[in-house]
Amino acid sequence: MEGGNQTAISLFILLGLAENTDLQPLFGLFLLMYLVTILGNLLIILAIISDPRLHTPMYFFLSHLAFTDICFTSTTLPKMLVNIKTQSKAITYEGCLTQMYFFMIFAGLDDLLLTVMAYDRFVAICHPLRYTVIMNPHLCGLLLLLSWLICLMYSSLQSLMVLRVSFCEETEIPHFFCELAQILKLACSDTLINDILQHFVTGLLGVIPLTGILFSYFRIISSIMGISSAGGKYKAFSTCGSHLLAVSLFYGVGLGVYLTSGTAHPSRKGSAASVMYTGVTPMLNPFIYSLRNRDMKGALRRLFSR
Repeated sequence: MEGGNQTAISLFILLGLAENTDLQPLFGLFLLMYLVTILGNLLIILAIISDPRLHTPMYFFLSHLAFTDICFTSTTLPKMLVNIKTQSKAITYEGCLTQMYFFMIFAGLDDLLLTVMAYDRFVAICHPLRYTVIMNPHLCGLLLLLSWLICLMYSSLQSLMVLRVSFCEETEIPHFFCELAQILKLACSDTLINDILQHFVTGLLGVIPLTGILFSYFRIISSIMGISSAGGKYKAFSTCGSHLLAVSLFYGVGLGVYLTSGTAHPSRKGSAASVMYTGVTPMLNPFIYSLRNRDMKGALRRLFSR
């Protein structure tokens, strides 16, 4: 196959959720999803900041998770909304790479923050007397900084590797945003190194955090089973039930997206899974963490009363 000139590529075409399908009727639904995501996560952040009783490690990481969800959704949904409204599917080469760069950053941050929150729950339940000593502000800040550095390095490396790729005249991306796997499928030049790096790092960032989460919950369940009273077991489990639900949703949908992104022709199910991953999951997180959380509901009531 002859290589194309990378500098000649100025536009990519985002085919959207389904080719040759009018998405105008869905514009209102996607806009509502985006606004609910922004408002819900923003309220979580404001409630945590304004209430001193929520200035604990668990809510410190939750506020950053809410901020990450806002940024994560904002990398994809606004461009999709603009494309639906203007009936234009074009995105510039620079805009596509920028969208891909920030998407990888905030998707990775979501993953790592959920892992850190699992560790926080592990310390709180398995080592309650040493919780404040272990989860001190210095460690919390260090874990957050480390998460940011890992995601920035990973995303920067992947983006630099894409810059060395040459593209052909075919620039149609069968998706509603610029996903790394789909961009590499349009390349004329050899992408073996890119593919190896993508699968290795994606597997690494998926397997290691998931292993940490599973280990944390294995220890948590073992500790809860050792509690004699039913009330004590319920109270211990209620402190991590919301996080466990968020983790299940994130990894369940994320696995579906990963499996469908590797196919040569992504199906509508794959596009629907991507919408769940980039739009629905961040939208549901504020409800997951507030509806069953007495402290959060109290903080939100006090915030509204002001």
